Amino acid sequence: MTMTSAAAVRARHPLPLTAVTIDDRFWAPRRELIRTRTLRHQEGQMRRPGQQFDALTLSWRQGDPHEPHIFWESDVAKWIEAASYCLATTDDPELDRAVDEAIELLAGAQQDDGYLNAYFTVVKPGQRFTDLRDAHELYCAGHLIEAGVAHFEATGKTRLLDIVRRYADLINTVFSPDGPCAGGYCGHQEIELALVKLYRATGERRYLELSRRLIDWRGQQPSYFEAELQRRGTPGYFGTRLPQRPGETRRFREYNQSHQPVADQAEAVGHSVRAMYMYSAMTDLAGEYDDDRLLQAVRRLWTNLTTKKLYVTGGIGSDPRIEGFGPDHHLPDAHGYAETCAAIGLVQWAQRMSNLTGHGHYIDTLERALYNGVLSGASADGTHYFYGNPLASDGTAARQEWFECACCPPNLARLLSELGRYIYAQGPDEAVINLYVAGTARFTLAGGEVTLRQDTRYPQDGHLTVTVTPTGDETEFTLAIRIPAWSPQPTVTVNGEPVHQPVLRDGYLTLSRPWRAGDKVEIDLGMEVRRTWAHPAVASAAGKLALERGPVVFCVEGVDHDGAVHNLALARDVPIRAIPDERTGVVTLHADATAEAAADGELYGDRPLGRRGVTLTAVPYFSWGNRGLSDMTVWIRDGGPAQTSEYVESSDGRG
Repeated sequence: MTMTSAAAVRARHPLPLTAVTIDDRFWAPRRELIRTRTLRHQEGQMRRPGQQFDALTLSWRQGDPHEPHIFWESDVAKWIEAASYCLATTDDPELDRAVDEAIELLAGAQQDDGYLNAYFTVVKPGQRFTDLRDAHELYCAGHLIEAGVAHFEATGKTRLLDIVRRYADLINTVFSPDGPCAGGYCGHQEIELALVKLYRATGERRYLELSRRLIDWRGQQPSYFEAELQRRGTPGYFGTRLPQRPGETRRFREYNQSHQPVADQAEAVGHSVRAMYMYSAMTDLAGEYDDDRLLQAVRRLWTNLTTKKLYVTGGIGSDPRIEGFGPDHHLPDAHGYAETCAAIGLVQWAQRMSNLTGHGHYIDTLERALYNGVLSGASADGTHYFYGNPLASDGTAARQEWFECACCPPNLARLLSELGRYIYAQGPDEAVINLYVAGTARFTLAGGEVTLRQDTRYPQDGHLTVTVTPTGDETEFTLAIRIPAWSPQPTVTVNGEPVHQPVLRDGYLTLSRPWRAGDKVEIDLGMEVRRTWAHPAVASAAGKLALERGPVVFCVEGVDHDGAVHNLALARDVPIRAIPDERTGVVTLHADATAEAAADGELYGDRPLGRRGVTLTAVPYFSWGNRGLSDMTVWIRDGGPAQTSEYVESSDGRG
């Protein structure tokens, strides 16, 4: 077996949440906001009359308002999952009671055979598992399963775990090779990765095997969805909303990634959230089954996505019509999509790819998505949300308090509440730092227990101190610290002694030695501001540049400028000043720039407009939209070398 096989590299796994503490000045307040405000706000939204919690009482009757939605169990499940992660590390009796109450609602909605879906219980009774393409049954089941595993691991309680196991056992029977839905799979992937989690939590291999069947059946011909349509005789939940679907078979097969067997796929197509959840499950299964074919598939898909379909912010999915991928290099800024859930899915997939292969460049992408495409999805006060995250706005884009399809708010809450699982990883004799977050982590390695302490002000600066404390006098192990690609020459010291030729392996600084209590590793990554240019095929970025510093992408907002931000131009050799900013926890960038002068009422002219000197102010992209409505852009006009500026302002605005 070569070293590219799944088994040869499947050595890392995340730490339990209870082994990680976060006291970071950037992340700790945000996570506390999730627990104390965001989760309470979301619970309030779902408790409104006729909403998610009401639906679980099964009291709705035909003709009543507020028909239960096919998605609603997933919203409740993600909220429970997020709250469970908070309860794993924080004593919060009020939140604990609220979670238990939600679990009892789920228990009351569960049918005698284990089935759990309010829509098909009270709205479409007798039609369960007949509209797999559109109706999201297994998607909702997957989120319920994830919540059950999270709640059990966080609290030790088995109430929700028992509920979801009963449901999973029913699904396993229905989707067995000789079951009534043999060959079937969900139009919205999610349950596949959830079943792997359930297998790992319970040790019951039937859940892993069910996940594998659902992945292997997907994309086989003849199409299960088309056969299902014929059996059902009705157009399906979204059938009447998508009248063009029968004439665009290939496109709509790509939409849910059922256009070909998953192990043969090489291009990221279709709905981006569905793709991320499926690729995550494929990565899990590649490791569990030592399946090189799946491993090579996810590597191909990763390369396609990150080299042709990834926004500079880490957002993915540029076509609002399908909430998904467009053609290569199709990355419109103002009219793109970049759904918050898709960036969250990318974070989840990237972590799996890194743990499976041992490569740090996956975490580079994870970090890009986390600090930009994910964080932008919520307001600074934690109560308003972006569904899509544009890279430019004319001033009309604003976060909303809630959505009819409210997948993103609880999804964001669960990711940030689970942050501790993403910071570290470990192997038998290896302690891995993936993200720079102040706090501590306990590792159980072959040589004994080891505690690592990170001290850093990242992402405000790039200095990191790691203090090692083994339980014994001395423990030999490998400390691996990710060095991002944007830091090509970090400075490293161990106990104050410079490491002149640090060993970098697969994107990690690798230090293998006996460690004693109090040993310190110090790293300075450097945090110079970087100008970034896009591939020339990215039309929205043509003739423009973006500003980055560390993992953070910046944007310019109209609230900081007199005039439209799309008129700003930044020269390539003008110094950029980074000023610490307590509002965002990072920095604000300032530079001398130019802006086009306004013409005196002329719509068109025979001379170019003059330019005037202005001060450009750029703020972290994740923070935009928190100071009222204003225009915004990530891509700034490239002013070329400063000394070649050709025009100065004249009295009529023309150069």
